[in-house]
Amino acid sequence: MITPKGNRNVAFTKQKVNKDTLKRLLKYITVDYKKTLIFVVICIIISSVAGVAGSVFIEILIDDYITPLSQVENPVFTGLLKIIGVMAIIYVIGIITNFVYNRKMIKISQGVLKKIRNEMFEKMQHLPIKYFDTHTHGEIMSYYTNDTDTLRQMISQSLPNVISSIITIVAVFCAMVYLNIYMTVLVVAVVILMLFIVAKVGGNASGYFIKQQSSIAKENGYIEEMINGQKVVKVFCHEEEAEIDFDKINDELCDVSTNANIFANILMPIMGNLGQLQYVLVAMIGGALAVKGIGGVTIGVIASFLQLSKSFTMPISQVSQQLNSIIMAIAGAERIFKLIDEEPEKDEGYVTLVNAKYINNVLTEVPERTGIWAWKHPHKDGTLTYEELKGHVEFFNVDFGYEPDKIVLHDVSLYAKPGQKIAFVGATGAGKTTITNLINRFYDIEDGKI
Repeated sequence: MITPKGNRNVAFTKQKVNKDTLKRLLKYITVDYKKTLIFVVICIIISSVAGVAGSVFIEILIDDYITPLSQVENPVFTGLLKIIGVMAIIYVIGIITNFVYNRKMIKISQGVLKKIRNEMFEKMQHLPIKYFDTHTHGEIMSYYTNDTDTLRQMISQSLPNVISSIITIVAVFCAMVYLNIYMTVLVVAVVILMLFIVAKVGGNASGYFIKQQSSIAKENGYIEEMINGQKVVKVFCHEEEAEIDFDKINDELCDVSTNANIFANILMPIMGNLGQLQYVLVAMIGGALAVKGIGGVTIGVIASFLQLSKSFTMPISQVSQQLNSIIMAIAGAERIFKLIDEEPEKDEGYVTLVNAKYINNVLTEVPERTGIWAWKHPHKDGTLTYEELKGHVEFFNVDFGYEPDKIVLHDVSLYAKPGQKIAFVGATGAGKTTITNLINRFYDIEDGKI
């Protein structure tokens, strides 16, 4: 059990990322944008390889062109210009493919968010009133704003960066092994230390980021409730109590956000310093190997390795930086999918309200609006009967509870004849609103008949 700094009453436990949520989220991308995603991956591969090729060219440039030219009296720069031109073309290709795949990922992210928002809104139209009574409007709005925005950042930025980083790491590793195996071992050793730190620090940050998403929704819900009920708050002089309650919620959000960002922000300086240490070690050991003539290390190899070592550690730093965005997105997606997976309201009624009019003194269903409404009753033998709606409401021994084990209305019987004016009077929680909700069948009763 870890207690965040600040508010010591807010307990925190590590939470694992839901892999099923991640798989479900990736299906939105792979199913609807399969061809586009393949094109994006190809562009990422070209861009990553182009960056690595540029570093390898440094060794060729120094050892095969610059060093020989510096040792002759009348150097000819034709070959040098050609190799520089080749390097320029490779870098331009990398820049173009980088630009293209970023634009494509933006289109994919917006398309996925559009589909998810449509699914959420469609599901909302089929949810029972009970769901909206048990979830604040601010919390539901947070699904459409804060949670979907975390998905946008993950799909458009984090996902392509992670793919690019993985491809770059593989390409750089192959290039380093090709240049010198001894110096490759040194770089890999430092990288293993980096991965250990990422696992430790990133693991601590992940739980706080997941908790942060829930705290934001909770605070949004409370703010929305207070804004809508501000007149009631003032009438009953509830300002100080409302402020105290808000301070508790806001303190909780502040604590989890502070701890999440502490772990996230210390990660990059640690990675940066380890990268600088690695850079120095490569220069020192590479220089020593070159002086002693071990492993065929040359000035060009050292220069390429210095560049490649940065290219090797930078993707790991990028992945660690994007890790928090991915965790937040998965937490947001989990909340969104929870809404989409809510059980819809089941229509178990058999009586319907239809337009009707009297034809030859017989109440008959008609398609147009006539001002007369009728209850349409189907029977087991296939016949239909119609009863004119007159506003006569009766409760017969009704039992009801918002939760099955907590009955709030016990054996209630009442009636209201057409034209009568009925007033429900009672303390808060007595059941006035509950009865009107039952008349509209926003909830189903436990026992009795309406």
